[in-house]
Amino acid sequence: MNFAFSAKTIELRARLQMFMDAHVYPNEARFHQEVERNRWKPTRIVEELKLKARDAGLWNLFLPEHEHGAGLTNLEYAPLCEIMGRSHMAPEVFNCSAPDTGNMEVLARYGTSEQKEKWLRPLLAGEIRSCFAMTEPDVASSDATNIATRITRDGDSYVIDGKKWWSSGAGDPRCKIAILMGKTDPSAPAHKQQSMILVPMDAPGVKIVRLLTVFGYDHAPHGHAEIHFENVRVPATNILLGEGRGFEIAQGRLGPGRIHHCMRCIGVAERALETMCQRVQTRIAFGKPLAEQGTIRADIAASRMEIEQARLLTLKAAYMMDTVGNKAARSEIAMIKVVAPNVALRVLDRAIQAHGGAGVSQDTFLASAWAMVRTLRLADGPDEVHVESIAKWELGASKKASGAST
Repeated sequence: MNFAFSAKTIELRARLQMFMDAHVYPNEARFHQEVERNRWKPTRIVEELKLKARDAGLWNLFLPEHEHGAGLTNLEYAPLCEIMGRSHMAPEVFNCSAPDTGNMEVLARYGTSEQKEKWLRPLLAGEIRSCFAMTEPDVASSDATNIATRITRDGDSYVIDGKKWWSSGAGDPRCKIAILMGKTDPSAPAHKQQSMILVPMDAPGVKIVRLLTVFGYDHAPHGHAEIHFENVRVPATNILLGEGRGFEIAQGRLGPGRIHHCMRCIGVAERALETMCQRVQTRIAFGKPLAEQGTIRADIAASRMEIEQARLLTLKAAYMMDTVGNKAARSEIAMIKVVAPNVALRVLDRAIQAHGGAGVSQDTFLASAWAMVRTLRLADGPDEVHVESIAKWELGASKKASGAST
């Protein structure tokens, strides 16, 4: 495996870092100020920077298709996504933020020409936002076969009834479309009962009941919504790929999209370690800088080692997705889904500890970053589900090896 950056990645990485230094980091305080003034209104600074990023050719970097994006492989995109992950506001600036990235991937891969024109085109242009309605409050959604929302065919329409929550992005007034997963045929085999369908957010019967908080953070103006769908009628042409194909789409979506979260986690961890190193070299306690305390030095060393290990596993997963496909790379994808958030959380925790009271306040990015990364151990499947899958595949491989040797 060769993880050396391609010429294209080296060039884009340099331009992206320059843009971050010139436009993103200096405007983070302004972003938070604008949110505080009007929490559920898109910020002017992000809209301004989106125009600059597009003019700079730093737009839709995540899509591998040349027609829509920069034509990067997962391996080429990884170091760029890591850089964007260093700032809460950065992914949207480059039109590379979740859940839009995953939804654009779904539409690009599975959408009809009509669906692409109506929804993918404005998403690619950054003119609208989207959400993904899968998790439900009344069932254990870690087992997606439990999903109870009904999608019922009625002539040339489908009628949708059910409750969803943690539909991230639905609080944004620019959120115009939801990709919803529900059951079309409860009598079909367990993994053929579900379908995905496009639901306009202004369709009659779509009700945002409340916006949820994450450890007290509301993540405005993005938001995480509980949405009730009551007798919502949409055209039958809004179905994605066909009835019973929901799990197939979900697997295609959760590979690249969740790997992006892992890449961004590495960026968060890197920034946390940098922040920690800067802090401990200037803070004096018990007569000497914190950087000279043995426990602090051990934390710094452990953080560097863990970040490097997580980055290598992320790159391996991306490389395998590019070369042998998501199915063959499923174990690596599952492993990095567990490893990356946990590493980032440990590094953030050490940095918070080194900052003392400031670490848990709004004076640094550490506390809010910890809250966001902690949710990733639940998003797109909890750790326990991925660990169980990894163990199952490992035991299966062991049986095959034992059978071959005998």
